[in-house]
Amino acid sequence: MPARLRSRSRSLAAVTALLAAVTAGCSGDQDGHRDSSAGHSRDGGTGIDHIHGLGVNPGDGKLYVATHRGVLAVDGDGSAKRVSDIADYMGFTVAGPDTFLGSGHPPEGSDEPANRGLIESTDAGKTWKTLSLAGEVDFHALEQAGGTVYGYDSTNGMLRVSEDGENWDERARLAALDIAVGPAGTDTVLATTRQGVARSTDAGETFAGAAGPVLAYLSWAGGDGLYGIGPRGTVHRSTDGGGSWTETGTVPGGQAQALTAVTPDHVLAATADGVYESTDGGKTFTRRLETSAGGH
Repeated sequence: MPARLRSRSRSLAAVTALLAAVTAGCSGDQDGHRDSSAGHSRDGGTGIDHIHGLGVNPGDGKLYVATHRGVLAVDGDGSAKRVSDIADYMGFTVAGPDTFLGSGHPPEGSDEPANRGLIESTDAGKTWKTLSLAGEVDFHALEQAGGTVYGYDSTNGMLRVSEDGENWDERARLAALDIAVGPAGTDTVLATTRQGVARSTDAGETFAGAAGPVLAYLSWAGGDGLYGIGPRGTVHRSTDGGGSWTETGTVPGGQAQALTAVTPDHVLAATADGVYESTDGGKTFTRRLETSAGGH
């Protein structure tokens, strides 16, 4: 097996086990997106395979979608154009106007390390440069809050935190799929685990026992804008920082793949057949981008 695939198999082992008790389909799909030519379906030449991240760029107001084969910009009519190379963008977040942070794996045939560490684009995804941890870490979740970068290091099963994107503090070790960071000054970090949502109140140094619904992905747009999505698309909202959760609606399309709360009432979610948008706090969703047959 090539080194890149061995690396990804190890990094995904915890994720595969994480939600195995919830649905075999979810864990199986997580283990399946290993190679860009491994049977993934295509959509309109854009190469929309598994979706790993979503965000709205303040620089142009467009929806950006990080996938197994590059970053796409989506227009209002639902058309999509790949703006990046065809690398596998795993962790992804919009950090500011035209500024994105990412991680993942280079395109097939590249001489880059299998794990790209933290990478940054300052031209809306067109080009990327390495900031740190190349060859060492594959971040499967990235968040920026108050200038601080939080990343879930799937390679080593730990939370890492950086003030400058270059020097990192190692925080708690845990098996997680996604993280969300609370409003400035709270030091709250949440993580989705097999047992439910784990909570840290010391900026990720330690996590208390998991509770609440078993969720695949989390996103926190400040205040009462905390959302989670279950493996099969059920959306939950918390108005008390994750202390309690209320089911708000269901995103169509099957297996959940990504979630981003843009504002407390504006939510983006990706499932197996596309990207959906809600402007009413997760109650109803409209499809923004269609993918073919679920991308698997």
